[in-house]
Amino acid sequence: MDPDGKEPLTYRDAGVDIDAGDDAVRLIRPLAESTFVPGVLAGIGGFSGMFGLRELGFSDPVLVSSTDGVGTKLKIAFMTGRHDTVGIDLVAMSVNDVLVQGARPLFFLDYVATSRLVPEVVRDIVAGVAEGCRQAGCALLGGETAEMPGFYAEGEYDLAGFAVGAAERSRIVDGSRAAAGDLIVGAASSGLHSNGYSLARKIVFERLGLRPGSPLLGSTAGEALLAPTRIYARPVLELLEGDGARDVRGMVHVTGGGFWENVPRALPPGHRAVIDVGSFPAPEIFGFLREAGGVTVREMYRTFNMGVGFMAIVDPAAAGRAVAAFGRHGIGAWVIGRVEAAGDGGERVILSGAGL
Repeated sequence: MDPDGKEPLTYRDAGVDIDAGDDAVRLIRPLAESTFVPGVLAGIGGFSGMFGLRELGFSDPVLVSSTDGVGTKLKIAFMTGRHDTVGIDLVAMSVNDVLVQGARPLFFLDYVATSRLVPEVVRDIVAGVAEGCRQAGCALLGGETAEMPGFYAEGEYDLAGFAVGAAERSRIVDGSRAAAGDLIVGAASSGLHSNGYSLARKIVFERLGLRPGSPLLGSTAGEALLAPTRIYARPVLELLEGDGARDVRGMVHVTGGGFWENVPRALPPGHRAVIDVGSFPAPEIFGFLREAGGVTVREMYRTFNMGVGFMAIVDPAAAGRAVAAFGRHGIGAWVIGRVEAAGDGGERVILSGAGL
């Protein structure tokens, strides 16, 4: 006891359990190590991770990085008690952005913050992160867990992460070479991915009053909304092999802002994209949300991916090869539009057949 007769306080008394943190690291170490690729010099356990580019044969590498979170999709994980898929989303949101520049994903780091550290929940989260890294062909090089009592609601957590990739300087894809006549190849999404969940949750759980276990589109509401974000690393890197990078003029990861805000980022000034929305199928979930929420067509296309999670702007002669590359990896792909010259001002994206 201290001089005032009070029991001495510990960090655990304040809500932080260091032993639980040690248990979490013990559980996630083998998950991270299962993702290691050539180039990993130091991983889990140190103060930082190390990665060598020489081991991968780069001669003039440019590092490409991206960071993101999962957003309010985490609310679905809290509601269902299922935590093993949101880690895939976390990796996908950053890795797919790195791919857009023509970079090979090298490594990923994650950050998990929660009110109370439950080692088994952290293990499930990181199991998803590790699976996402394996799909992307990159290493889970390290991360951090933070126990912050009183900051997050009991049973809730937040996720953040970042990916680092590399591309040879001469093979960077930035959209500057896109020209009138180029074709746009769209690759299928796996559903909502990780965007628009504030609207989706409002429709499903507030307007319709469904619960996570309520039947929805052949499964349950929770399962339908937790479908993990697709990672496009393998087909995109295949498409860029050899002389492929010459034919790929720009790429688009369709995230928040949908078609309207993401596609123009891959086009040079004075150009626009004309996309035929009848050229690709939209998963049922999008039609359901539109009808149940009374959402306008324009709002749908500026909030959700509408069934196309990734786009490649290619030389017309390479369009078939691009479609085939995605297909070899089990991902549907279609020629969905073209690039046109356009004057200053006006819409940068025209949706043909959308009834706008």
